[in-house]
Amino acid sequence: MAHLIAPSLLSADFARLAQAVELVHHSPAPWLHLDVMDGLFVPNISFGPPVIKAIRPLTNKVFDVHLMIMDPDRYIGAFRDAGADRLSVHLEACTHLHRTIQAIKAAGMKAGVAINPHTPVHLLTEVLTDLDQVIVMSVNPGFGGQRFIPGTYRKLNALAEMRQVHGATLQIEVDGGVSLENYAEIADHGADALVAGNSVFGAPDPAAAIRSMSA
Repeated sequence: MAHLIAPSLLSADFARLAQAVELVHHSPAPWLHLDVMDGLFVPNISFGPPVIKAIRPLTNKVFDVHLMIMDPDRYIGAFRDAGADRLSVHLEACTHLHRTIQAIKAAGMKAGVAINPHTPVHLLTEVLTDLDQVIVMSVNPGFGGQRFIPGTYRKLNALAEMRQVHGATLQIEVDGGVSLENYAEIADHGADALVAGNSVFGAPDPAAAIRSMSA
């Protein structure tokens, strides 16, 4: 199955964000993945709408924004205005998930839901046909550079089957521990989009790493 690579800016050198965005802009990766962390939902803080707005003019790549924050509904408009094309919230952070999904769509963005490693995919059944993407976390969210959790493969198989049974058109995205060694197997288990952080920006040649994993 064809897949796409979404380099994660979380693993880039924050002192050289413009150069990192430019690298992705000239690569075959169609998406740029942006992890937003609030220090509450996850034990880390990254960046928010001002940074995303600042880099938006640097590329026409799809901004795939992943909110690892509490009460994401408060910020839907802010991320739209900053330039997000796709906005994903965590199932674990939303009290009224269906309403949040509809609010994202009403704001003109593609809507996604992310699930943590301990969260079973069947909890998405009631919103599956409303979604444009599901992000399956293959590490515990909050920090880059973690090892891929092998149990993710079972979740990908189950989610791909659910998608087929329910006639959903969503894309399955995997976030965490994607590398040159496992990206092909992850794609073979049904992933359409692969978030690559350290395996891109920590590589001796980031552009070559993107090209390799895009093949």
